[in-house]
Amino acid sequence: EVQLQAFGGGLVQAGGSLRLSCAASGSTLDNYAIGWFRQAPGEDRERVSCIVMSNGKTYYADSVKGRFTISSDNAKNTVYLQMNSLKPEDTAVYYCAVDIIWRGSGWHDKGRYDYWGQGTQVTVSS
Repeated sequence: EVQLQAFGGGLVQAGGSLRLSCAASGSTLDNYAIGWFRQAPGEDRERVSCIVMSNGKTYYADSVKGRFTISSDNAKNTVYLQMNSLKPEDTAVYYCAVDIIWRGSGWHDKGRYDYWGQGTQVTVSS
């Protein structure tokens, strides 16, 4: 079993920045990926970004490309999501999740992920 802890959310003005962190613990992981998703009130949970921990390959939703950057510290089993140029429409609860056996595709499919963190609220004011 894997536990994920997401933190770093908060309230920020439009144009500002936040950095989210997701720390994984528990079972030893090898070829895995960690993704970020977000869910606004009344909306479906949507993909944001993903990083494959074994090779550093990254993926982004079109809505965040050029503004968000995902990175990892493999020694700490921690993934970061640097969010710049934030917009009010980025307001949501952000969740991290782990796909414990990365198969090379499907990062956008939330059904692929095996464990989820508790979420952290990001609010961007206009």
